[in-house]
Amino acid sequence: MNPRYSIRHLALELIFIALGAVALFPIYVLVVVAFKDPAAVAASSLAPPERLDLDNFVTAWVKADIAGAFVQTALITALSVTALVAVGSAAAYGLVRGGRRLHRVLLIIIALGITVPIQLGMVPLYQLMRDLGLLQTPWSVILFSVGSQLPLTVFLYSGFLVLLPTEYEQAAHVDGASALQTFVHVVFPLLRAVTGTVVIVTSIHVWNDFLTPLLYLSGSGAQTLTVAIFSFRGEFATQWGVVFAGILIAISPVVVLFFVLQKYVIRGFASGLKG
Repeated sequence: MNPRYSIRHLALELIFIALGAVALFPIYVLVVVAFKDPAAVAASSLAPPERLDLDNFVTAWVKADIAGAFVQTALITALSVTALVAVGSAAAYGLVRGGRRLHRVLLIIIALGITVPIQLGMVPLYQLMRDLGLLQTPWSVILFSVGSQLPLTVFLYSGFLVLLPTEYEQAAHVDGASALQTFVHVVFPLLRAVTGTVVIVTSIHVWNDFLTPLLYLSGSGAQTLTVAIFSFRGEFATQWGVVFAGILIAISPVVVLFFVLQKYVIRGFASGLKG
C-alpha cells in the first residue's frame, strides 16, 4: 500500500463515492422507469428493466407531441443563443475597448443586471409583448431570453476581453482593418473558449425555461418541452413511464451539448491564444 495513502484518504473516497451515488440515483430512477411498461413500474420501480421497452418513448414522441415541442424548443434555443453570442460579444468588446469612463459605467450597470430578479419585470414585459403583437409567437420567448441573459453574457465576455492582449488588434489596425473587421476576423476567434461557456450556460437556461413559454405561448398551438411535459399531469398523470421518457428526451440534447462543449472549453483554455 502506498505509504501516503491513509485512513483519511480512504474515508474521503468513500464520502465522495456516497455523494456521487446520491447524485446519480435520480438519474438511475429516470432511466429505469422510462424503459419499463406500467406493469413493471407497478411491480418495482427501482429494479432494472428485464427488457428495454420503447413504447413509452413512442407515446411521448407521437401521442404527447413531444416531437413538435422538441423542434419548437430547439428553434427558440438556437436563435436565442446565436443572438446572445453575437450581441453580447460585440457589446462587451465595445465597452471594454472603449476606454472612456462612460463605457466603464455602462459595463457596471449591465453587470448589475445579473442581480435583478427577472420576475420583477414579468408584468410590464408581458404588456410590452402584447402591445408589440408578439404574444403567442416564438419571438416573444426569444426576445425575453436574449434580454434576460444578456447581462451575464456581456459580463463573461468582458471578463475575458480584459485579459486579452491588444497587440493582435493593433496589428490589424495597422494593416487597414476597420473596427468591425478587427472584431469579426481577429478578436472573436480568440474568444472561442468563453464562447463555449456562454453557449453552455445560456442554452441550459433557455432550454429548461418553463415560466416564460408558459406565459407568452399560452393559447397558441406552439409549446416548448417543459410546458409539454407539464401538460402530462392530465392525460398521462398515472403513466410514469411516459412522463419519465418525455423528461429523458428533453434533457438528452442539453446533456450531450454540455459534455461536447465542456471538452471544447478545456481545449480552448489549454491552447490559449494560439491558432
